[in-house]
Amino acid sequence: MSEQTMNQSRIERCFAELKAANRAGLVTFISAGDPDYDNSLNTLLALPDAGADIIELGMPFTDPMADGSSIQKSSLRALTAGQNMQKTLAMVRALREKDQDTPLVLMGYYNPIYCMGVETFLKQASEAGVDGLIVVDLPPEHDDELCMPAREYNIHFIRLATPTTDAKRLPLVLENTSGFLYYVSSTGVTGAAAPTPEKVQAEVEAIRAHTDIPIGVGFGIRTPEQAARIARFADGVVVGSALTDCIENAASPAEGTQAVADLVSALSGAIKKARD
Repeated sequence: MSEQTMNQSRIERCFAELKAANRAGLVTFISAGDPDYDNSLNTLLALPDAGADIIELGMPFTDPMADGSSIQKSSLRALTAGQNMQKTLAMVRALREKDQDTPLVLMGYYNPIYCMGVETFLKQASEAGVDGLIVVDLPPEHDDELCMPAREYNIHFIRLATPTTDAKRLPLVLENTSGFLYYVSSTGVTGAAAPTPEKVQAEVEAIRAHTDIPIGVGFGIRTPEQAARIARFADGVVVGSALTDCIENAASPAEGTQAVADLVSALSGAIKKARD
């Protein structure tokens, strides 16, 4: 292994390997602690083997304003079961005991991080094995709050772009973004109806003219067929609400874990064949 490869972050290494294999990656989201700590941990540990290339782990919050009904309910189930930031970081440590390769990104809102203390959070997150952060309510104007300090701990700050991110604002969004850019393919909350792949592709290509950072596309992708269509042009396909639905609709927590693993496996299989 070259020194350059050794110095790459897990996220950078993952996207380099995906590019070499000429395929998109599958980025999966679950809420930490949904429906409870033990079963959520079982689901988290099952994701890499099922085919997840990158994991987004939601930090439950009482007011998830950018999330749709499914993820809001998953966050509430977790909080009701006693999930907190320390337990979320404990889940990351448990994953790293078994898996040193799969990138893990914590996704959520600034309030729980602020309440814990930014330096304390970043130190513990780095030590636990967190690779990146998506904090949806911290715009670029507030990069000094968390984005720049995260760099000191080698934690990527992954920004969101949307169809309403115009050419004037895009450079600001991209300026300190690292790891990958999460392109929210539809306006509104998570889990909303998916736009046409042709429209999303045109929007992604317009962003590519301004950056060489990998672009993951999400919001509204629920089926292997939809994932495959996005995988033909995106660097990553992000699926969240469809997975939290699996947990909500399962007859038991164990069946929820299995349903998540089965869907992830189907999504992964479709994505791997998308460019054949």
